[in-house]
Amino acid sequence: MTTEILTAILHKEDDLYIAECPDVGTVSQGYSVEEAIANLKEATELYLEEFPLGKISRSLLTTFDAAIYA
Repeated sequence: MTTEILTAILHKEDDLYIAECPDVGTVSQGYSVEEAIANLKEATELYLEEFPLGKISRSLLTTFDAAIYA
């Protein structure tokens, strides 16, 4: 067994945090950031037991400015 550092992206919807791993494509949720990440970790590990990955391509995260008209 090896370990790999994967990306987690979180956003809040109502009272839940949605956590996504774009490196693998798994998604989970929780009522706190910690719970959402723990659930995502479990979901990702279970997924990778059935569908092992070859080389993982890293996600690129950046920001940009957008004009917003109110």
